[in-house]
Amino acid sequence: MSATTPVLLALVLLGFALAATLLGDRATARMAAETLIRVTMVVGFWIFVGNSGVVSFGHAAFGCIGAYVSAWLTLKPAMKATLLPGLPGYLATADWHVLPAALAGGAVAALVALATGAAILRLSGIAASIATFAFLAMINTIWANWTPVTGGTSSVVGLDRYVTPWVALGWAVAAIAIAALYSASASGLALRATREDEVAASASGIDRYRHRLLAYTLSAFFCGAGGALMGHFIGVISPDDFYLSLTFLMLAMLVVGGVASLSGAVVGVLSLSLAVEALVRMEKGFSVGEVSFALPPGSQAIIIAVAMILVLIFRPAGLLAGREIMLSARWVAGRGRQTND
Repeated sequence: MSATTPVLLALVLLGFALAATLLGDRATARMAAETLIRVTMVVGFWIFVGNSGVVSFGHAAFGCIGAYVSAWLTLKPAMKATLLPGLPGYLATADWHVLPAALAGGAVAALVALATGAAILRLSGIAASIATFAFLAMINTIWANWTPVTGGTSSVVGLDRYVTPWVALGWAVAAIAIAALYSASASGLALRATREDEVAASASGIDRYRHRLLAYTLSAFFCGAGGALMGHFIGVISPDDFYLSLTFLMLAMLVVGGVASLSGAVVGVLSLSLAVEALVRMEKGFSVGEVSFALPPGSQAIIIAVAMILVLIFRPAGLLAGREIMLSARWVAGRGRQTND
């Protein structure tokens, strides 16, 4: 049954991408691509938060690292000489394709997570959460002041706009597949045991630190790759694109869908992204018959905040309440009997 979850989620995202590209306009297709990039990042975020139970405020920093690594590798050398004169020679002359650059961005983010997580994850509970927030602030400060290499607070422009809904869909499906495999692995099961009862898990011989560090590193890879995709979707990046607003957006999507399940992470991204898109269009105005209406500017943020409060009050475990989207046991057992026959 659990093996059907990533397949069903991939089919949901495929249907979403098809509907957006075939039935919607160009703006709808862009919204679909952005949503699927968010799925990649939030699913990566879930690999650590959902399995460990530790709330991290630092995963947007991995998106920042991945985005800038990809920019260093893909920008034209002439552009880098103008915008980023402090880059070392091998980066100043690099001219990579976006796909290996995104993989490299995710790999560098994972290495940074391995190094920083070795210290942060020795903490637990609120102390670990505060440490991840300190890491986010540290990365933002370094990137905002390392002007010769990152451009400082100025935007880095000229990135190839490579990401389409189909490219983003491929990454989102890959993130879901890896997240499902990790969740079903021995490490994922052990990590969730520490989430439920740290004392009992420790008494059973589970090394909480090792499993948390593995999940933290794996989740950083997809957040870093997601940051690279975001840069190549918009074409412009700056350190503030990967700071508090992205951090709380990722947390909101995960909380609304449900922290305890992979399906909840995907549903949270889709539901909030669609709600925001609908409200933004309502702010631009719509007509019912001969009467025109328009929401006041900025009302979408207020409405989304109120909706989140209501979800937390009436559905504190999220929309899916920790359940996974999967085929029924009767169907799976029936197919199994047919295969054996």
